[in-house]
Amino acid sequence: MSLPQRDEQHHTYGEYLQWPDDRRYELIDGVAYAMTPAPTRRHQEVLLEIARQVANALLHHACKAFIAPFDVRLPKGDEADEQVDTVVQPDLSVVCDPDKLDERGCRGAPDWVVEVLSPATASHDHKLKRAVYERAGVPGLRHLTWGRAGTCSENRREYVHVSSTSASLPPKFSEQVPAPLFNSLCH
Repeated sequence: MSLPQRDEQHHTYGEYLQWPDDRRYELIDGVAYAMTPAPTRRHQEVLLEIARQVANALLHHACKAFIAPFDVRLPKGDEADEQVDTVVQPDLSVVCDPDKLDERGCRGAPDWVVEVLSPATASHDHKLKRAVYERAGVPGLRHLTWGRAGTCSENRREYVHVSSTSASLPPKFSEQVPAPLFNSLCH
């Protein structure tokens, strides 16, 4: 299932910044997709635990973890922020280059992204956003999917690239966080 579109117009980050705060959107190639209402309690519990463990693993490193809502602007070139037409809000982003960070969020590809999939967002996150992350050069992507009984599964094939880490992440990051973290959340 695809998320509802705001309208049929092409939008930019400049316009996005002017929209009321009572409804959240993501822009993908200028198309504004309405975000779902507040995530479920279980989604939030899992996201908080992921964020806690990731942030703890990144202590004393330049990399920082951020949770949604957090604007990740993905320019296609050197266009001004107001002209960027792709702005996403990953559930969790890890950014290692401080030059990508500003008061609005992140400009450029994060080093690592986690999306906690729900039935309402799975198709959108798994297909459309995955392609956006791949095009932007996000080195690591993880999807968590929820089963009918509330169980979680994580598939290593869900990486945008073979590895879940980038060269700028701290050494042993993948051993410290992803395997134990995802194993404990998904079993």
